[in-house]
Amino acid sequence: MISRLKGTDDILPPESARWRRLLRAFDDLAARYGYDLALMPVLESTELFARGVGAATEVVEKQMYTFIDQGGRSVTLRPEFTAGMVRAYLESGGAGFMKLSAAGPQFRYEQPQKGRRRQFYQVDLEYLGDPEARADIEIIEMSCRLLAELGVPGVTLHINSIGDAADRSVYRELLRDFLHGVAGELSLDSRRRIDDNPLRILDSKADAAVVAAAPVPLDHLGAEATAHFAAVRFGLDALGVTYEIAPRLVRGLDYYNRTVFELFSSAFAAAQSSLGGGGRYDPLGELIGSRRPIPAVGVALGCERIVAAMPETREPRLDLFVAMAGDARTAEAAAWVRRLRDAGLRVDWEGGGRSLKAQFKAADRSGARGVAIVGDEWDAGEVRVKDLATGEEAALDIEEVGEWLHR
Repeated sequence: MISRLKGTDDILPPESARWRRLLRAFDDLAARYGYDLALMPVLESTELFARGVGAATEVVEKQMYTFIDQGGRSVTLRPEFTAGMVRAYLESGGAGFMKLSAAGPQFRYEQPQKGRRRQFYQVDLEYLGDPEARADIEIIEMSCRLLAELGVPGVTLHINSIGDAADRSVYRELLRDFLHGVAGELSLDSRRRIDDNPLRILDSKADAAVVAAAPVPLDHLGAEATAHFAAVRFGLDALGVTYEIAPRLVRGLDYYNRTVFELFSSAFAAAQSSLGGGGRYDPLGELIGSRRPIPAVGVALGCERIVAAMPETREPRLDLFVAMAGDARTAEAAAWVRRLRDAGLRVDWEGGGRSLKAQFKAADRSGARGVAIVGDEWDAGEVRVKDLATGEEAALDIEEVGEWLHR
């Protein structure tokens, strides 16, 4: 027996019904806001992530699935969407606004635990080409709306600004000076990052008590970054989006600037408790080869974590299960099932061959709202129906079954 690899999951019914609900809600929301679908390669050049995500980041140093292909090229299974999105935008011409949505697997070699898998799934939104705060506001509001529409309880939004490159250059020196002063109290990983990636230490849970007194980016913003963050806050306030300012919030990848944010839920508790996050990443385009900055902002949300936080739902998976009382009318029933599906109803059946008792058990397992029995009544243009929630039974005209389901 060959088993699945550690850190990967088989997502099957009934759990997969929650995933379908998430993916449908995400696709609907993206369409309502004008975000077009992007289908991205799973395999990319390793250099894309080394230059874009950052060679000194934990993702690139420790977590990527990288190998040499048969052509001698170093390739990597994508650990995140954003770098590939910007590459695709640049290859398509890199001009004007582009609003993109994507969903699919990412790969990172991590120690598996709740909410942290080696193959994990994300839904992703990217707003490319707009430097204004309205893009940040829209991405943040959409993230909150998706969780609200899925019924995720106890959602909190944390926001911060890490400023522009010049701001961070000054701030990094201040932070390095502080960290060198407390180096003996830091974890080994954080001591190693002091010179290469000091901002990442602010996000270290192991060192939270030590860095509690560290200077924060929000106190060292330039005039433009300060004005941008004020505009983001004003826009969120105007939309009624509640948030908390988290002055030590940083994102672990090198390409971020200005706005950063993360989302949490009281229904999901784990070592990595964020449902997802994102922010503005204007420098990324130049990091991967653009001759000019590409203003952009985006978000990635973890599907496994959202599904774990979603409330249970009793919404039927099917509208109708058609059971056969014998095999005499199989052809007519097949044509009827097709007409029902053409009308937009979710219908399944087995086509006969088993007892009604067995077919009713299959209907229960299917999660159908009701059962229609094709039997002797068919010759009079009727079927017997049963509401599986209430037990109500009736004989209905074949053409009235759709109305009965939507009553």
